[in-house]
Parts: sequence; C-alpha cells; structure tokens
Amino acid sequence: MKKVITYGTYDLFHQGHYNLLKRAKELGDYLIVGVTSDYFDKSRGKFNVRDSLMKRIENVKSTGFADEIIVEEYFGQKIDDIKKYGVDIFTVGSDWKGYFDYLNEYCHVVYLERTKGISSTQIRNINNLRLGIVGNESILDRFLDELKFVSGVEVAGVYAADEEEYSEYKSIKYKDLERYETYEALLSCADAVYINAPLHERLLYMEKAVKAGKHVLTEFPFCSDYRKAKKLMELAQKQHVILMEGLKTAYCPAFGKMVSLARSGQIGKIVNVEANFTQILGEGLNNQIRIAGGSVESLAAYPLLAVFKLLGTNYKRVSFVTQKENHIDMITKLNFIYEDAMAGAVVSIHSKAEGDLVISGTKGYIYVPAPWWKTEFFEVRYEDINKNRKYFYKFDGEGLRYEIVEFLYNIRDSRNGFLMTEDDVLAECKVIDQFLSNVDVTVLDSYCGDI
Repeated sequence: MKKVITYGTYDLFHQGHYNLLKRAKELGDYLIVGVTSDYFDKSRGKFNVRDSLMKRIENVKSTGFADEIIVEEYFGQKIDDIKKYGVDIFTVGSDWKGYFDYLNEYCHVVYLERTKGISSTQIRNINNLRLGIVGNESILDRFLDELKFVSGVEVAGVYAADEEEYSEYKSIKYKDLERYETYEALLSCADAVYINAPLHERLLYMEKAVKAGKHVLTEFPFCSDYRKAKKLMELAQKQHVILMEGLKTAYCPAFGKMVSLARSGQIGKIVNVEANFTQILGEGLNNQIRIAGGSVESLAAYPLLAVFKLLGTNYKRVSFVTQKENHIDMITKLNFIYEDAMAGAVVSIHSKAEGDLVISGTKGYIYVPAPWWKTEFFEVRYEDINKNRKYFYKFDGEGLRYEIVEFLYNIRDSRNGFLMTEDDVLAECKVIDQFLSNVDVTVLDSYCGDI
C-alpha cells in the first residue's frame, strides 16, 4: 500500500483545497492529511486564520479524500510523521516548490499545481475592514508596521486634533496617511477606529465612535473613570459594536498558555501573585506623563491583567503606597487582598526594579522573567528540582499583531473578548479610579531625584 501525506491550514475551504486533496489522493492508496493547529499557524506568521481547527478538520473530512487526519503542532513534525506512518510520498502545492526538497531523504516529494485565481488570502481580503486611526502618537508607527502582518484590514485615514503639538514625539508615518479635517468625517468613512490619542481624550472619541455604530480598539489604559467606562460598555452592547482595549499581553499566545497552566492546578492553589513593570524614561518622561499620566495610569494595566487573570476580579481590598513629584506618581506599589490569596505589583516611570512575574502555589510556582509582558518563556518550579519544566513560545514583533487579530475575530464573530473580558477592563478602570480618587493611598515624601 502506497501512503501519501500532505499538510495545510485549509482555512475558508475552497475549490483549490478540494482539487489539491483530490490530486494528492490519486498519488497513492492511503492519504494522510495534516491540518495545522491555531498555535502552529501563528508561530508561522499566519495570524488571522478565520475558521476554527475543528471546522477546518471537518471540511477536510467532508471531501472524502482523507483516510486519516492528524494535527500539525510543531516545526519538524513532518519528518516525525513520515517515519511514524511509513509514508512513501509527501506532497504539497507548487507554491512551495523546492522548499521541502530536504524531505526527499525520507520519502518522495511531489509538488502539485495549485488552482489558479483562488486562495484563502484573496477570500479574506474581500470586504476588508476599513480602519480609521485617531491620534498620531509615536506608537502609531509600531501599530502600522504590525498591521502589515494581518490581512483583511485597510487604513481608511487618520484624524488628530493636535497634529502639530509636541511634534517631536509624534508618529513618523502619520504624514503618509490620508488625513481628515474632522473626526466625524473619519467616522463616516470607517468601519472601526483605533485610538492612540492621550488618555484624557480617549473617552470622548470612544463614545462618539460607539454612538456612530463603529467598533473601537483603544490603547491602554481603557479609562480612568469607572462609572463612565461602565456606561460606555453598556452603550456598546446596545449598539452591537466591539469595544476593546489594546493591551497586547492579553492576546499573546504564551501568556494565555501560562495562565491556563497556572489555573489548572499544576502548582496547586495560587496564593500570591507578584508582577512588576518599571521604566526609567529619561527624556521621554514628560511625554509619557502628557499621554497617560503617572505610574499607575501609564503602566498598571499590565500587572492588573496578570492579577485578575490569575486570581479573578473579586478582591476584598486594594491599597496603594506611592511617591510623587509635582503631584505625579513616579513609583507606586499596589497591594491586593483576596478571600484566600494576595497579590502585589510595583509600577514606576522613573525608577527600575526587576520586571518579572512570580505566581506562588501550594505545590510549586511559576517564574516568568523580565519582560514578562512579552512572554516567550516561563518555568514551572517545584521543591524537587527534577520536576521543573520549561516552556518556550514565540512572541512575534511588537505583539500588537495579536491584538489586531483578536479585534477582527471579535468583530467577525460578534462577540465580546474572552482573552480580556469586560470584567477585566472594568476592574482595571476601578483600580485606577480608586487611586486617582486617593482612596486607601499612602503618599510618601516627595521624590528627590532629577527629573
């Protein structure tokens, strides 16, 4: 019996996929089809696969050509599978011609002609989401660079009320985009907006977009006013639009894997979480204060994400110890008390501490080294070091592409995000609001360093 194996994502299953599988089946007596997992697709740079793994498997199965379907989960698996299943022929589309020649050492490699004029990428790019951009802060450059890796989105244009002010801190690429004189004009030409304006302006931009029926992706933190944030989310639900905070760590595959592992009981019951995010901004300090404010508004969203994902949002108390200069908090420690756990975080915009994440449990602990908010590696550690396990994941680019993909998924499926839920966002707003309201805040002597 001659065994044939082929691999693919098979997203948005179309006639080209059908034809390729039919030709693959004709090469032998038994066809094995490898369908790539979601994580493996992302690790290969395919960030916006539309169909779920189960749907893609079902589509392949429905053709009747596959005698066996397996899931491809890692680089190097093709060689392992060829050996495991005793494969005689490896086949794939001709657009990969030459790439898999190294497999000739293990079996015969055949490149099949693809059906011309059709591809999953072309289908994804039909009816692109028109994205309007609000603000021209320097993060826009990184956002536009990351946007290139995600198909199905096109920039409708930009609007910024203060496009000349603080020009030394602005986006370099802003000038290359079509500019609108008013926000209303931009909204009329867009399906959704990405907001990177200073924090004190974001709420108004979000509200206008939601009332206009436009989806919103906004930079973090979402808002510093809990009540207004809650009302805005209720309005978004009534308008049936997506309202999402762009906190990249929440959408990073490795962070999600780490949280799942921690909550699965691998380290026992979680009793403490310690997460730090500190920076010495130097010449960029005043600009950061202009955009977001002090340490809590600028950085607390990251450790709050870790605390809430690991321990939930039903804490009993949160208190703060802070040091200020000219009424701006330069460094702040947050302390959480839960019914049966605790958590702490240090955030700073003008001093430095180890930026790691430690999750303590009754059986062991998880250590995520700095910068933990760009999670690529974490280790599960036990009293018996022989049981320790290390986990490695790929973190692509700046990480913004993950949040863009999630934004598209949420719009397409008309769902509220589960990687960062409304409860997570509101809990974040509540903590920031409490700090700014000076509730349970201890202020130390003013900072004495150079600013």
